[in-house]
Amino acid sequence: MSDSGLDRMRADAEARGLTVAVRERPAARSLEEAAALMDLPPARLVKSLVVRRGEGDYLFALVPGDRSIAWPKLRAVVGVNRLAMPPADEALEATGYERGTITPIGARGGWPVYVDERVAGPTVALGAGAHGHSAIVDPAALIAAYDATVSDISE
Repeated sequence: MSDSGLDRMRADAEARGLTVAVRERPAARSLEEAAALMDLPPARLVKSLVVRRGEGDYLFALVPGDRSIAWPKLRAVVGVNRLAMPPADEALEATGYERGTITPIGARGGWPVYVDERVAGPTVALGAGAHGHSAIVDPAALIAAYDATVSDISE
Protein backbone atom coordinates (compact mmCIF):
# COMPACT_ATOMS: atom_id res chain seq x y z
CA MET A 1 0.00 0.00 0.00
CA SER A 2 1.43 3.36 -0.98
CA ASP A 3 1.57 6.36 1.31
CA SER A 4 -1.00 9.03 0.43
CA GLY A 5 1.34 11.91 1.37
CA LEU A 6 4.03 10.61 -0.97
CA ASP A 7 1.44 10.05 -3.70
CA ARG A 8 0.03 13.55 -3.23
CA MET A 9 3.52 15.06 -3.39
CA ARG A 10 4.36 13.15 -6.61
CA ALA A 11 1.03 14.04 -8.26
CA ASP A 12 1.43 17.75 -7.50
CA ALA A 13 5.03 17.78 -8.76
CA GLU A 14 3.91 16.09 -11.99
CA ALA A 15 1.01 18.52 -12.45
CA ARG A 16 3.42 21.45 -12.09
CA GLY A 17 6.07 19.95 -14.36
CA LEU A 18 8.48 19.78 -11.43
CA THR A 19 11.00 16.96 -11.54
CA VAL A 20 11.30 15.29 -8.14
CA ALA A 21 13.44 12.30 -7.24
CA VAL A 22 12.34 10.53 -4.07
CA ARG A 23 15.09 9.06 -1.91
CA GLU A 24 14.75 6.97 1.18
CA ARG A 25 16.00 8.96 4.13
CA PRO A 26 17.36 7.01 7.04
CA ALA A 27 16.61 8.32 10.52
CA ALA A 28 19.31 10.62 11.86
CA ARG A 29 20.00 12.15 15.25
CA SER A 30 21.47 15.41 13.95
CA LEU A 31 21.66 17.63 10.90
CA GLU A 32 25.27 16.58 10.34
CA GLU A 33 24.36 12.89 10.46
CA ALA A 34 21.42 13.43 8.11
CA ALA A 35 23.63 15.35 5.68
CA ALA A 36 26.22 12.58 5.70
CA LEU A 37 23.54 9.93 5.12
CA MET A 38 22.13 11.96 2.21
CA ASP A 39 25.62 12.77 0.89
CA LEU A 40 24.76 16.48 0.80
CA PRO A 41 26.13 19.48 2.69
CA PRO A 42 23.89 20.50 5.63
CA ALA A 43 22.85 23.71 3.84
CA ARG A 44 21.27 21.66 1.03
CA LEU A 45 18.92 19.85 3.43
CA VAL A 46 16.10 22.37 3.32
CA LYS A 47 13.65 22.81 6.19
CA SER A 48 10.05 23.37 5.04
CA LEU A 49 8.39 25.23 7.90
CA VAL A 50 4.69 26.03 8.17
CA VAL A 51 4.15 29.49 9.62
CA ARG A 52 0.82 30.93 10.76
CA ARG A 53 0.00 34.44 9.50
CA GLY A 54 -3.44 34.51 11.07
CA GLU A 55 -6.28 32.19 11.96
CA GLY A 56 -6.55 29.66 9.13
CA ASP A 57 -3.86 31.51 7.14
CA TYR A 58 -0.39 30.05 6.64
CA LEU A 59 2.74 30.21 4.54
CA PHE A 60 5.76 28.03 3.94
CA ALA A 61 9.24 29.25 4.82
CA LEU A 62 12.06 27.22 3.24
CA VAL A 63 15.46 27.70 4.85
CA PRO A 64 18.79 25.87 4.61
CA GLY A 65 19.17 23.10 7.17
CA ASP A 66 22.02 24.89 8.93
CA ARG A 67 20.03 28.11 9.41
CA SER A 68 16.85 29.27 11.19
CA ILE A 69 14.02 31.62 10.32
CA ALA A 70 14.93 35.24 11.04
CA TRP A 71 11.53 36.32 12.31
CA PRO A 72 11.99 40.10 11.84
CA LYS A 73 13.18 39.56 8.26
CA LEU A 74 10.31 37.18 7.43
CA ARG A 75 7.71 39.54 8.98
CA ALA A 76 9.11 42.41 6.88
CA VAL A 77 8.98 40.39 3.64
CA VAL A 78 5.46 39.10 4.35
CA GLY A 79 4.31 42.56 5.50
CA VAL A 80 2.81 41.52 8.83
CA ASN A 81 3.54 42.27 12.48
CA ARG A 82 2.95 38.75 13.77
CA LEU A 83 3.92 35.27 12.65
CA ALA A 84 4.03 32.06 14.66
CA MET A 85 4.89 28.41 14.36
CA PRO A 86 1.64 26.47 14.79
CA PRO A 87 1.47 23.36 16.97
CA ALA A 88 2.07 20.04 15.18
CA ASP A 89 -1.64 19.15 14.94
CA GLU A 90 -2.45 22.54 13.39
CA ALA A 91 0.42 22.20 10.88
CA LEU A 92 -0.93 18.77 9.92
CA GLU A 93 -4.44 20.18 9.46
CA ALA A 94 -3.14 23.12 7.36
CA THR A 95 -0.92 21.05 5.05
CA GLY A 96 -1.96 17.42 5.27
CA TYR A 97 1.59 16.53 6.27
CA GLU A 98 3.07 15.62 9.65
CA ARG A 99 6.11 17.48 10.98
CA GLY A 100 9.24 15.91 9.56
CA THR A 101 7.48 15.25 6.23
CA ILE A 102 6.27 18.78 5.42
CA THR A 103 6.82 20.14 1.93
CA PRO A 104 4.96 22.72 -0.13
CA ILE A 105 4.78 20.09 -2.89
CA GLY A 106 1.28 18.62 -2.69
CA ALA A 107 0.40 20.39 0.54
CA ARG A 108 -3.20 21.27 1.21
CA GLY A 109 -4.13 24.93 1.26
CA GLY A 110 -2.08 26.30 -1.63
CA TRP A 111 -0.22 28.48 0.87
CA PRO A 112 2.40 30.93 -0.47
CA VAL A 113 6.04 29.86 -0.42
CA TYR A 114 8.92 32.02 0.81
CA VAL A 115 12.42 30.73 0.11
CA ASP A 116 15.58 31.98 1.75
CA GLU A 117 18.00 33.40 -0.82
CA ARG A 118 20.67 30.96 0.40
CA VAL A 119 18.71 27.90 -0.76
CA ALA A 120 20.89 26.95 -3.68
CA GLY A 121 22.67 24.16 -5.43
CA PRO A 122 21.99 21.90 -8.33
CA THR A 123 19.66 19.98 -6.00
CA VAL A 124 18.31 20.23 -2.48
CA ALA A 125 16.51 17.72 -0.28
CA LEU A 126 13.27 18.55 1.50
CA GLY A 127 10.29 16.74 2.97
CA ALA A 128 8.47 14.36 0.67
CA GLY A 129 5.15 13.98 2.45
CA ALA A 130 6.10 10.73 4.18
CA HIS A 131 8.49 9.77 6.96
CA GLY A 132 11.70 8.11 5.78
CA HIS A 133 11.76 9.88 2.41
CA SER A 134 13.20 13.08 0.95
CA ALA A 135 12.24 14.94 -2.21
CA ILE A 136 15.30 15.89 -4.26
CA VAL A 137 14.61 18.93 -6.43
CA ASP A 138 16.30 21.73 -8.34
CA PRO A 139 15.66 24.76 -6.11
CA ALA A 140 15.25 27.12 -9.07
CA ALA A 141 12.60 24.82 -10.57
CA LEU A 142 10.83 24.59 -7.19
CA ILE A 143 10.81 28.39 -6.88
CA ALA A 144 9.38 28.73 -10.40
CA ALA A 145 6.76 25.99 -9.91
CA TYR A 146 5.35 27.73 -6.82
CA ASP A 147 5.97 31.33 -7.86
CA ALA A 148 7.87 31.55 -4.57
CA THR A 149 9.15 34.76 -3.06
CA VAL A 150 12.93 34.62 -2.64
CA SER A 151 14.42 36.83 0.04
CA ASP A 152 16.82 36.96 2.98
CA ILE A 153 14.65 35.28 5.65
CA SER A 154 17.17 33.27 7.67
CA GLU A 155 19.94 33.70 10.21
